[in-house]
Formats: sequence, structure tokens, C-alpha cells
Amino acid sequence: MSLKKSVAQIIIEVLEEAGVKHCYGIVGDTLNYITSAIKKSDIEWVHVRHEEVGAFAAGAEAYLTNQLTACAGSCGPGSLHFINGIYEAQRNKAPVILLASQLVTSQQGTDFPQEVDFESVYKNCSVFCRQINDPTQARQITTAAVQAAINQRGVAVLVIPYNISLEKVEDKSGHKIYHPNPIIRPSDTELIQIAEILNKNQKVAIFAGQGANGAHDELIALAEKLKSPIVHTSRGKDFVEYNNPYNVGMTGMFGVESGLTAIKECDVLLMLGADFAWSQFYPNDATIIQVDIDATHLGRRHPVSVGVVGSSQPTLAALIPLVEEKQDAAFLEKCRQLYMKAMDKLNKKAMPSKSTIHPQYLTELVDKYANDDAVLCADVGSAMVWACRHFNTNGKRRTVISLKHGTMANAMPQALGVQKAFPNRQVITLSGDGGISMLLGDLLTTIQEQLPIKIIVLNNSSLNFVELEQKVEGIVDHYTDLHNPDFAKVASAMGLFSIRVEDSDLLEAAMQSFLAHSGPALLDVKTSANELVMPPEIQASQVMGMALYSVKASLSGKMGDVVNLLVDNFIKK
Repeated sequence: MSLKKSVAQIIIEVLEEAGVKHCYGIVGDTLNYITSAIKKSDIEWVHVRHEEVGAFAAGAEAYLTNQLTACAGSCGPGSLHFINGIYEAQRNKAPVILLASQLVTSQQGTDFPQEVDFESVYKNCSVFCRQINDPTQARQITTAAVQAAINQRGVAVLVIPYNISLEKVEDKSGHKIYHPNPIIRPSDTELIQIAEILNKNQKVAIFAGQGANGAHDELIALAEKLKSPIVHTSRGKDFVEYNNPYNVGMTGMFGVESGLTAIKECDVLLMLGADFAWSQFYPNDATIIQVDIDATHLGRRHPVSVGVVGSSQPTLAALIPLVEEKQDAAFLEKCRQLYMKAMDKLNKKAMPSKSTIHPQYLTELVDKYANDDAVLCADVGSAMVWACRHFNTNGKRRTVISLKHGTMANAMPQALGVQKAFPNRQVITLSGDGGISMLLGDLLTTIQEQLPIKIIVLNNSSLNFVELEQKVEGIVDHYTDLHNPDFAKVASAMGLFSIRVEDSDLLEAAMQSFLAHSGPALLDVKTSANELVMPPEIQASQVMGMALYSVKASLSGKMGDVVNLLVDNFIKK
């Protein structure tokens, strides 16, 4: 006679078989049988203070490890709190499974207290979302959820009614988990068509995104043959930027003139795993070739001449022998020279200043003193721009930023998940003061879970990026000011090592001491409140918007703000 198992036990056994190492969440009544099963397993429960943080942490771990990671919550508000972090994980194509425990089945559909229809809530931000209604299907449905998360690259949501979780059934199912790793590239006919276009045109630019991961050597070899500048997206930074003599930076609002020029002036643009959303930064007249693993991405941002399905590495490996080597490197050299000038211009702010602490200088110090394999998590807003522009990758370092979902408060929670996954790596955040404030309570998780993350707060007393957007629109900034505490004192009260810096001359020594600390630490830095994020190309509308803001601000009694803006950004000191 076979031994019966509880549904909760079967679910956790499937997750163990799938390689889940951690489950992030907060315990609660309807989750009790699930957490009891976790306690008896090899999966480690990570106790966060807010479920949103748990989803961010799980998503970051899954994103960097490429391994299925779990989070779990109680009924109603408990599992509902995961929603923002689940959207983040889904858009990052991170394999995450959410165990959303639910009211008993007899109470569902009666407007019972704490009742939430999780399937309706989560179906638009997951690759799988289903409730287990029949306990005999526990292994089959859980396996299907795991398979979807791993192989469709996204979030699976498993809704588990409390009464179902404690049911005991015979576990006779033979369902298994598969981790296929196919080689996907365009057909020979398609590769020949692409090679013919590349061979007959002189000015070819390569635009590489996150999908270029794993194809660094092939990317460099192709650029060498074509004498092509390589532009990368912000999400492709980690995989393209390092050891790359053909790198000319990014385009878009975060980019530099060289990246913009390479794409705007090329005859052919070869896109590799780059689903870049802003159509205004694509070339007007060039032939565009797009290679992407997802056929639904082809031509969805901008019309393309040729669209093919393939992973970057096998596609380039098959394409390179078909490409003729070019001799004329004039276009490449022009873009290289522009890149050097652009970086020199950016780096003028990356130095000490008598009047203020520039966030560029702060980020350059992070880059200088961070370990060779450090992971930098940056909040959305100006922090993500400084991370993309001033933190150099080397093939070992990684960056984690909410670049597709664009949510506030992502950096510190994601750092928790990264540190849990990589206990021996240095994990640093660039956190905005608005972002760190939103989920401040989970600083306590660094103490409870003994996670030595290093949190840097860009304390400019404003929602800086929003304020910049308002000024460019010609609007006098409003509702963006923040009355902040001394974050160093707050962190110290929670048990973290902390330092506050207001003097540029003291920052370098503080940075070294902060990064050298063995436990969790917070560095609260009073940075310039007037720092502009300068785009690679300034539009007339932006100039007019700033001029209009200056006039309106002066008439509103904010002449001092206008003067400070000019001094910090346009007047040499």
C-alpha cells in the first residue's frame, strides 16, 4: 500500500526537484501547511517584512542564477502584496513561482473576508496561473507550473486553497521536470540573405541587447570583420560593454552621442537580442535586420527589413563565415572618437566639488572600489542613469535595474535576493531617497537574515527624475520634495553599520570604510538636488521647456533654484 502525502508536501517536493533553493515571504494562517512542508525540506525560507520585497528578491535571484526561485504568501492581502515584484520578475523573464495560498474552497465566491480572486489578478503578469481544486492533481499541476516558469521564462502562480493543502493523497504521478536547452538559429537561407546585405553595405552598426548574453566572443569577431561600431542597450550592458574595442556606448535617453550617431548614420543596423522600445532612436532610412529568440518581438518596436528567430551565439557562429571582411574603418573610427569625447564630457562631473557632491562622482567611487565580481542594484530614476553610465562591467560584474517595469524601490529588495543567492559576492545598491523610503522596513531583513548588502542612498531630498521630467516639460516642479530623516541614524537604530556624508572631500574615505565593513551597511550621501541627466541629443522642445521652467520658477519665487540649476550643470567651477 502506497504512503499518502499531503498536497503541501507534494508541492514542495516538486519545487525541490526543480532546484528551488529559497522561498521568500511572510507566514500566515492559510500558508501553514506549506511552510511546515518547507521546514522539512532543503528549501530555505527567507523571512521578509513586506511581500513586495519578497517578490523583488526572488525575481533578482532567479534573474542572475537562471534557477527557479519561490515566494509564498497567505490569503487575501498577503499574496496580493507580491503583485509589483511579480510584474518585475515577469518582465525580466525570471523563472519565479508564487505559492498564493487561498481561503478554503467552500468560502470562495461568497465575498468572505480577505477573499481575493488571485487568478484574475495574476493572469496578466504570469506565464502560468491556476488554482489546485483537486488534490489528486497536485503533482501534475505543480509540475506544469514549474515547466512553464522554467521554459517560458516567467512567473508561474499556483493558487492553493487551505483545505486542499492539507489533503492527503496517494502520489502515483510520474510527471517529471524537463530542462531542455535547444540550439536555435535562423535557416541557412535566412543567414545567406543577412550576409548578402551586410556584405554589400559599408556602414554597418550592431545594436546588441540582453539577448547577446553568451555571445561576447562572436559579437567581437563579427564587429572586427565588418568594422562595425557596437551600440548596446542598458539591459545589454553586462554582456557587451567589457573587453570590447568596438563599444561606442548606449543610445536612447541614457545614451551618448556616439551611440546615437552609430545608429542614426548607419546604412545597415543589425539588431541582436535588442527589444529596444523607443522608436524615435531607430534609424530613418537604414536597412534593419533583427535577430531575436522571440518571434513576436520582430518588428514590434520599429519596422524591419529582415526578421529572423535565433539565439545570438549560434546565429553569429553560423553567420560569421558568410561575412566578407571590410577594409574601410572610417565609420567605426568616427564613432570611436565621438565615444571618447562623450565619456570625457560625462566624466567631468565624476570628481570632487567644493559646493556639492555630484552623483556621478559617487558612482565613479563605487566603480573604483567595488570588487571585480560585485553586483550593483540601482533604483529607477537618476540612480539607474548613473549606474548605466559610470559603473563599468568586466565580464564578472553584474547590474540589476528595473529597466522594463520601471518601478521605484527595487534596488534594496533585489539586493537581498542577490546576496542570498551569492553569499560570497559583494552586493551594492544605488538607492534613491524616495525608493529606499518606500520599503524601508526591510532594512531589518539584512539583520535578521544576516545579509551584508551595502546600501548607498542618493539623498537629494527630491523625486529627482520626476522633477527633471517636469522641468523639461516647462512645469515648475511640484510635489517632488522629500523631507528625509538622517537615513544613517535610521539604519543604525536598526542595527546596520552606517555613515552619513555631506562633504565631497570626505566621500572617498567613507566609501572605502563602508565597502570594507563585513556586515550590512548604509551610506547616506547628500547629493546635488539640481543634477540634470543630459541626453545624447538635446531637442529644441527640451531647451524651450527648460527656458519656460526658468521663467515660471523665477516668477514663482524660485530664482534660487534656477541659479543652482545653472551653477551645478552649466557653469564651470
